Amino acid sequence: MKQELAILIRQALQSAFEAGILQREDLPRMDLEIPRIAAHGDFSTNVAMTMAASQKRAPQEIAKIIIDHIEDPDHLISKMEVAGPGFINFLIARDKWHEVLKAVHEKDTAYGTSQVGLGKRIQIEFLSANPTGPLHVGHGRCAVVGDTLAAVLKAAGYEVEKEYYVNDSGRQIRTLGESVFVRYQQLLGKTLDLPAEDYQGNYIKDLARILLDQEGERLLDMPEEEAVTLCARFAAMKILAGIREDLMAFGVSFGHWFTEQSLYDSGAVQAVIQDFKSRDIIYEHDGALWFRTKDFGDEKDRVVVRANGLTTYFASDIAYHKDKFERKFDRILDIWGADHHGYVSRVSASIRAFGYDKDRFQVLLVQLVNLLRDGKPVTMSTRAGEFVTLREVIDEVGRDAARFLFLLRHYESPLDFDLELAKKQSNDNPVYYVQYVHARISNILKKAEERGYTDIDWHDDFSRILTLPEEIQLIKLMARYPDVVAMSARLMEPHRIPFYMKELAAAFHAYYHDRNKHKVVSDDAKLSAARLYLVSAIRIIMSNGLALMGVSAPERM
Repeated sequence: MKQELAILIRQALQSAFEAGILQREDLPRMDLEIPRIAAHGDFSTNVAMTMAASQKRAPQEIAKIIIDHIEDPDHLISKMEVAGPGFINFLIARDKWHEVLKAVHEKDTAYGTSQVGLGKRIQIEFLSANPTGPLHVGHGRCAVVGDTLAAVLKAAGYEVEKEYYVNDSGRQIRTLGESVFVRYQQLLGKTLDLPAEDYQGNYIKDLARILLDQEGERLLDMPEEEAVTLCARFAAMKILAGIREDLMAFGVSFGHWFTEQSLYDSGAVQAVIQDFKSRDIIYEHDGALWFRTKDFGDEKDRVVVRANGLTTYFASDIAYHKDKFERKFDRILDIWGADHHGYVSRVSASIRAFGYDKDRFQVLLVQLVNLLRDGKPVTMSTRAGEFVTLREVIDEVGRDAARFLFLLRHYESPLDFDLELAKKQSNDNPVYYVQYVHARISNILKKAEERGYTDIDWHDDFSRILTLPEEIQLIKLMARYPDVVAMSARLMEPHRIPFYMKELAAAFHAYYHDRNKHKVVSDDAKLSAARLYLVSAIRIIMSNGLALMGVSAPERM
């Protein structure tokens, strides 16, 4: 519908150019929006206002010219008018909306997909939690934002690769090894204190017990450095295995797991350092090596190799992002926690230093999750007896509720996640409210079949039967779904999907509950067939939208 209208407007502009009524120019971007006030029509465009400066004419005058030159042989438009400072409002002919129902049924699981991505390759690296501890609720939000965005981009025609970057090298891994080795020695009766800067969680004790069971006391006979290295590798491997299991339970998978250590093993980190040194992009100062990130848009230069000879995380980040670009992705998308905001400018600087287009690189920063129970903050401490891990959240509220609720707000806004709300089987729980639409329609279709209503195909008389304002409004909402998916992909905003699903669910529930007026299955065979066709189209969209979020579409609840 929107595309057809945009074509008519472009054709009108072309006619006005050819007639010399408007000065010829490149056709502007066609933005068609749905007015907030229903009385203003079904669609509105500001194209006349965007052309006013170049045409040196009043927007209202340009809008009137466009309207006068619109040819509508298929009678798509029932009314159009100039409004305000130069908007053009369009009302679509009522019988045209029924074409949407046919499109939903014909496309089925493909309804909502498009080719706006033009097959471009995009890589999304997200979550990438260090293998130094179990995933927590904040990681869960990053995981579902990345996973859902990947699904949305794929639906919009992009070729998507999901990647997890494993930080299995550097100081934090050594600290992990030291922490496990201290706990290991304590289990063997040694009187040692765990340094305050080491990892304090009870999972470190658990890892030390497993290590002791596997290796016995032989680590005590090793040089300390060798024992710490063994502990670090063992612990990182075990923690990473647990992360994989938790993500599997959360419905998140990755096409590629990339290890930081591989960049050192292959010599990639040293190679980029030498390359930048030879071009004076990296220089020596006070015994350390510094990257001239300030020359490439950062606020100051950054250390890549410390005076003690150890590389910083930034050094491997440079090599990692160079590797990404060498894999020929059209776009690189990183999804990080908000605490990594300071790294954006330095990584962008390294990309510019390599000569790559910085606009091909984008970072989304995901804000924190506040864990609540009945509106009260949950103490984020295992000692307090309250869980903090993602797996424990999944086990209590379920995967569907966790994924849906993590997506409910824009990732740039902090999120309150209430455990008790997530478990409620009522309309107060957004995921239950949405899933219940699919289950309820499934039940309607089952009962209809039992009554002999098995024909759910389009009949031309449906356009004369489905005429109630509430029915047309439901169809208009369904027509928006492909645009919601495309917009979600273009703006990198996956929260648009659950927002839309809630709106469609609210419209359906309101329609269904007025049974005197909107009874779906009745003794009127033609009316029943038309309304079954209507609600089964809603069911298709609910299934498609829930699938994008990795949430199930239950047949019964």
